[in-house]
Amino acid sequence: MSTSDTLINTLFDGRYRIVRKLGSGGMANVYLAEDEDLGRRVAIKILNERYANDDLFIERFRREAKSAAALSHPNIVSVYDRGEAEGTYYIAMEVIEGRSLKELIMTRGPLPIATAIGYTHEILEALRFAHRHGIIHRDIKPHNILIGERLKVTDFGIARAGASQMTEAGSIMGTAQYLSPEQARGAPVTASSDLYSVGIVLYEMLTGKVPFTGDSAIEIAMKHLNEAPKPPSKIRPEIPEELDAVVLRALAKNPEDRYQTAEEFSEDLHRVEAGLPLAPETSEAATALLTGAALAGDGSTEVLAGTAVTTPGGPAPPTARRPPPPPYGPGGGYYDEPPKKRRRWAPWLLVALLLAAAGIAGWYVFSQIQDQLAANEPVAVPNVVGLKEQQAVTLIRNAGLEPDVQRAANADVEKDRVFSQNPIPGNRIQKGDRVEILVSTGAPKTSVPDVVGMNYGDAVQALNDANLNAKKNEVFSQKPAGQVIAQDPGAGTSVVEGTEVALDVSKGVKNVEVPNVIDMSEADARATLEAAGFAVSSTSAPSDTTAEGNVSDQSPDGGTQAPKGSTVAITVSSGPSTTTVPDEIGQDKQVAIDDLKANGFKVHAENVVCGDPNQNNIVQDQDPAGGSDAEPGSTVNIFVCKF
Repeated sequence: MSTSDTLINTLFDGRYRIVRKLGSGGMANVYLAEDEDLGRRVAIKILNERYANDDLFIERFRREAKSAAALSHPNIVSVYDRGEAEGTYYIAMEVIEGRSLKELIMTRGPLPIATAIGYTHEILEALRFAHRHGIIHRDIKPHNILIGERLKVTDFGIARAGASQMTEAGSIMGTAQYLSPEQARGAPVTASSDLYSVGIVLYEMLTGKVPFTGDSAIEIAMKHLNEAPKPPSKIRPEIPEELDAVVLRALAKNPEDRYQTAEEFSEDLHRVEAGLPLAPETSEAATALLTGAALAGDGSTEVLAGTAVTTPGGPAPPTARRPPPPPYGPGGGYYDEPPKKRRRWAPWLLVALLLAAAGIAGWYVFSQIQDQLAANEPVAVPNVVGLKEQQAVTLIRNAGLEPDVQRAANADVEKDRVFSQNPIPGNRIQKGDRVEILVSTGAPKTSVPDVVGMNYGDAVQALNDANLNAKKNEVFSQKPAGQVIAQDPGAGTSVVEGTEVALDVSKGVKNVEVPNVIDMSEADARATLEAAGFAVSSTSAPSDTTAEGNVSDQSPDGGTQAPKGSTVAITVSSGPSTTTVPDEIGQDKQVAIDDLKANGFKVHAENVVCGDPNQNNIVQDQDPAGGSDAEPGSTVNIFVCKF
């Protein structure tokens, strides 16, 4: 299928109404769409047609969806859905009303220093969360950072869980201007590779330009490997020296010289904001990069190429001449050979014995001195970071040092492994001195707060304050819409920071159809309504049309919608109603007829002979009798005098 603008105003995958095109990337186009199932706007990323049959690109596309969907964080773009439709693949994600950081820099130029630092904190927060979940982004650049109500990191298209080779199908993945040196070499990457890219982004926010440019990606990659960046303050003088040092440490060529975690990077930025001294490692790494020590120290042939190596030179010292032998004779003349003398061996033997004794004594003293010097000679502190506790303790003791084991939580290091030591490896200290090692107790834990009864937004804030994440599950309930009605894990549970807490959130009472129970018996009507989820109240009233004991009326009416659990009122017939018959004896015939009809009765008048002219047309008798009960509409017979 084509992913051109012909998609606009069409329904994609039977669900997403394409509104307009938002942009294009290397392997996909992004559109604004309406999710007609959930009634919300989404950004839908659709793989280009030319890559739809390329297994490598499909795998990268799926990886982006899987990586981003696993990360729920305020500074990471949320992925709602992913799938395959119309011959290609797509991802539906959160819409960010704003623009990319790259667009912001291109239109405004260098950002205010405080703004640049603030944005960097948010980028590092996103990476801290991703790195804790074992995901390295690998393509951090301003184009993948969106500025809306808050900063969001997107595009995990080449992200993978854990460290791995950056080469795929023989190519280096990432964007040249923001690649770390190890990415440029196709070497394994770690979290510090992402932090190098963050250093480039911070550099660009501060100066309006990237530190390394060139006519080709290869030229730029070589500069990442071999050139020291110009300090940002050389381009923008108001940048403080401390911020220079932070940027330069992030851009160290050797991953071990950089920040190892996003937290460490962010802490130094906080120190810059507060006017506090930086970590000593930061100043050392920055100085090493500027002086070229970091370049020469990595063994790169690119750095050493063209370097002249000189050695001290000059004439050798003159060779001393041996003086001539002294003359033997008293007159200074030379004989062919000295005169022979008689040898005396006893004194020489004594001298030899004395020399031997002195030699043995000297050797003993020398050995003792050497042993003492060796005992007092400083030893190098071994590197135990990353080792299991018992291995580290053994290695330190074998070096003649005393281990001092401390324990602390660490989200990035598995339990019982060393994550820090003091003194640092390679330092020389006296035997018997203590080496402090910090051993991980695992990820830090926190107590789950009680959020049941809170508004969902307040509950999310309470969980975030406890370094926990919320997962929303909307359910119908009698509670007000938006109120948290249940949580898992429960309040007070001790869990690892970053744990997801499932929240059942009320979306109000569910409306259901009310069954029609007219003419049912009261028992059947109650059973039907209760089975549908309603409560029942009943009253009794006469009915001329409904049999006694059956339902003659209900409210709400059958077939209408009402909240589940609400009450349906039914009226049960008590049988036909009756009315008291008026007493019409002594009344004029016409008056009696009108009165009876007014009370709902029919009238049958019959004349009877009477002998009193004064009673002519006067009712003499009636049936039923006045004061008795009769059904409305029944007939009352009146007997009228006819003189």
